[in-house]
Amino acid sequence: MSYSAKIGPSMAGWLLALLIMLPVQAQDMDTKDDKRTISVSGEGIVRAEPDQATVRFGVVTRAEDPEEARRLNAAASREAMNAVRALGVAEAKMRLETLRLQPAREYNNQTRRYDEVGFEATRQVVVEVEDLETLPALVAEVVQKGANRLNGIAYVLKDRTTARNEALQKAMADAREKAHLMASTLGEEVGRALTVNEQSFSFPQPVVRMAQAQLAVSRSAEPEPDAYAAGEIEVRAVVQVIFAMK
Repeated sequence: MSYSAKIGPSMAGWLLALLIMLPVQAQDMDTKDDKRTISVSGEGIVRAEPDQATVRFGVVTRAEDPEEARRLNAAASREAMNAVRALGVAEAKMRLETLRLQPAREYNNQTRRYDEVGFEATRQVVVEVEDLETLPALVAEVVQKGANRLNGIAYVLKDRTTARNEALQKAMADAREKAHLMASTLGEEVGRALTVNEQSFSFPQPVVRMAQAQLAVSRSAEPEPDAYAAGEIEVRAVVQVIFAMK
């Protein structure tokens, strides 16, 4: 007696699905190591001396008449800009910001309220200084020639890209070093990086201590280099990396 097996449509479909799944299962076995991972963060810090500064001067004038306050401000601003030009600063590196004109008020101790005492015109002069050695002299000269407020000095780097890239490279090296340390403690080895995320990046702009700078200006408007010490810019990068375990 002989038997013959017949394969129905449902059986044929099941076999076809099995044949398709086999390569996928084999691939999963090949990459099973990637399922064992180690996640670490890395930090990179680069310190660099700034080579450029942005200085903001305030020109404030008062008068009983608003037009007179504006005229006085225009004259003082012009003198301040001419002082900057005399120090060899290019026109593209300096600008006058919008004029603000408003009533001037002073507090009256007797009436305990603010009284209007005329009008006040305010304008800001912004200068980009590429030679930091001239900064103290520039501040003194501009103050002597028309500006009566030093609103801020921010130090920056001309080439931000180099410092940024170096910080990121250090962060990645730090992450891999941590991963190797943690894995070797467990008797394991670190494989390839599966994911890399930049978590944070900071590029602060140091600002000169204004109290000390204002003191230097108010004494005699003479250059005082120590009041404008820039220090260092600290560039910081943090990354998150997931490595496969071998």
